[in-house]
Amino acid sequence: MSQGMSESGVYLYAVSRGLHADDVDGLVGLQGDPVRVLDGHGLSAVVGDVGLDEFGDEGLRRNLEDLAWLEQVARQHDAVVRGVARRGVLAPMRLATVFLNDDSVVERLGEWGSALQRALDRVEGRSEWSVKVYVSLEEIEAEGRAAAHSRPAGGGAGAAYLQRRRSQITQREDALGAASELGDSIYTRLAHSVAASRRLPPQDRRLTGHEGTMVLNAAYLVGHDDEATWTSTVDAIVAERPQARVELQGPWPPYSFATVEDV
Repeated sequence: MSQGMSESGVYLYAVSRGLHADDVDGLVGLQGDPVRVLDGHGLSAVVGDVGLDEFGDEGLRRNLEDLAWLEQVARQHDAVVRGVARRGVLAPMRLATVFLNDDSVVERLGEWGSALQRALDRVEGRSEWSVKVYVSLEEIEAEGRAAAHSRPAGGGAGAAYLQRRRSQITQREDALGAASELGDSIYTRLAHSVAASRRLPPQDRRLTGHEGTMVLNAAYLVGHDDEATWTSTVDAIVAERPQARVELQGPWPPYSFATVEDV
């Protein structure tokens, strides 16, 4: 992020190409100002003005610790990105990408130019979909216990106790292994028929409130013409694996496939 002594900066939401001013009509930025387009180096930057008291270095250090502030900014950032995505291909920028002025944005477009063009080529005509898979380790362990109880135990009471303890440890390890293999198999199957895929870290249950153990958190870049076939594959996975809960969301702008980190 760039910051100077002025009281306002320029917030960069996304980069596209061939945008016109009327393509962002009606889109409102983070602090209520209208969104606008800056052209440079064959690219179109979607920007808005923000106060550096809130979005400068010091302000961000403070505000990034405020979950309510983060949620509000993320929602408005996404609203602008989605609005632009309806008008053409775009590469969303990271949250809180702020520059000193318009010239700084155009200069950065020149630095990122060829890489951003490649990223835009990669995501054109495609959207991002999210697939999350959850399982109950307790249910998997219960199946293991049922199988273990069907086998006769040998020896006396002490031997039976040790066998049960070993069985409990083995069942937990087996459950974790089975859950991991399930996530791997679903990820690989869905990745075969898409332009790109990315496996993301599992989300913390304390933050999301989801039930069960998340064994897959993945993003897929799916062509608009392929969406029906691909979502049918997801439906088939749901039918084949009743022990798993599969959560499908999308289509979204390609946050995971056309960000600054990728260029």
